[in-house]
Amino acid sequence: MQSAFNSLFNTNMGYRQGERILVFSDLVRADETVTEQDADRRTRLHATAKEVAAYASKQFGNTSFVDFPATAASGAEPPLAAWLALFGEETIKKLESNGLLAPLLAKTITPQELAAAGKIITAGKANMVDIIIAMSNNSTSHTNFRKLACQAKARFASLPHFEPDMFTSSMNVDWHALAERTARLVSALNRAKWIRITTPNGTDMQICKENRIAEGDDGLLTADGAFGNLPAGEAYLAPLEGKSYGKMVIEWGPTAKLEQPLTLIIKNGEVAGIEGDNPLRQRLEAKFSENAACRNLAELGIGTNDKASRPDNVLEAEKIMGTIHLALGDNTGFGGHTAAPFHEDYVFYQPTVTLQLDNGSQEVIIDHGQFKV
Repeated sequence: MQSAFNSLFNTNMGYRQGERILVFSDLVRADETVTEQDADRRTRLHATAKEVAAYASKQFGNTSFVDFPATAASGAEPPLAAWLALFGEETIKKLESNGLLAPLLAKTITPQELAAAGKIITAGKANMVDIIIAMSNNSTSHTNFRKLACQAKARFASLPHFEPDMFTSSMNVDWHALAERTARLVSALNRAKWIRITTPNGTDMQICKENRIAEGDDGLLTADGAFGNLPAGEAYLAPLEGKSYGKMVIEWGPTAKLEQPLTLIIKNGEVAGIEGDNPLRQRLEAKFSENAACRNLAELGIGTNDKASRPDNVLEAEKIMGTIHLALGDNTGFGGHTAAPFHEDYVFYQPTVTLQLDNGSQEVIIDHGQFKV
């Protein structure tokens, strides 16, 4: 793994001499019910995170590792231990004394309070780390924790659900070719006003892109404030709230194929109904009951990684070249306005993606999973 770890820090993260590094992971909570397969995967994720931290400490110094009980869901804020490790004790004390820490952790903070927290964190940049390798099972991508770190110019790689063999598959890619491919797709998406998605399994969605900007995740996280997944490879956007409609026929969950497909009916940009019966339905309905914002259609993404292939791990599955993924919940980190302690992606195969342009014309950019741009 030494070569893979070297590439992670030098190619993907652009390590600079003297920088401080934080690697973190999470642990299965005592009150969680997980399958034997999932427990094994999460144990290996935690062990890999410790290996990454040990390598960084040996090679670069200035490295810390922290772990904590898993949060309730992807998109929920990590606990205080992670905030302390990233931002430093002095900054956390200032957030607490200004009444900002509790709403940050609960994800109930107002935009005005978040701006105030950002000023405190930026002023305390000398206390925080420069590179974050997030290897928790539950994603911290769509959190204020991540957003504030990048606002203060830290570089943040998010690797939820990561498995060691990804170092030799979807991470063993020509990053510059992937970046060029992703940029072409982003440029095409930004010509659209609406985007239609159809798939052979019956998914048929009309996605409103008005006044939203597509961006790319290409794995080159070398610029100040850079953020992305690893493995990388997608173009993505936050649909305009309250507009999109259609149906999503879900066949794959985050780490396994569903025994029976689940159909989500989307109206006015949110889940209006669910058809089908399996544990994912019960879990989603529980999230919707906790917080109605979890119903929000949060993201459209398109995979661009030609070395990604596995469908049973959403981190890699959503990067498979020619797939699309749709997410529910929080989208505040990439241009949306819906905050929720939840963000979950679902991957769809062999899509046809049709752009509806401002002049009324249409352009097919993906035809049954094959790129046309």
